[in-house]
Amino acid sequence: MDKDNTISTMNHNITVTDRKNIMITGVKKIDSFDEEEFLMSTTMGYITLKGEGLEIMKLDTFQGTVSIKGKINSFQYMDKEKKEKEESMFGKLFK
Repeated sequence: MDKDNTISTMNHNITVTDRKNIMITGVKKIDSFDEEEFLMSTTMGYITLKGEGLEIMKLDTFQGTVSIKGKINSFQYMDKEKKEKEESMFGKLFK
């Protein structure tokens, strides 16, 4: 079975525990991350996760799950158009 088909049919869930741990299912890929921000593609769209001292605790690319620890300040779903606009802005800055 194709990995992309497996992930696209997977449920998408987010579980936050004590604002210190977050488990996300239905993750297709992590586009970028550092200790303050993660940008992930999920089966329900792009998510930006912001916080402090963020680090990946567990990543399962086959099942499409990621577990992150650190102080969770916010997470937000992004429209596809918004992501493309941000990419073009960053592309212009780094050309």
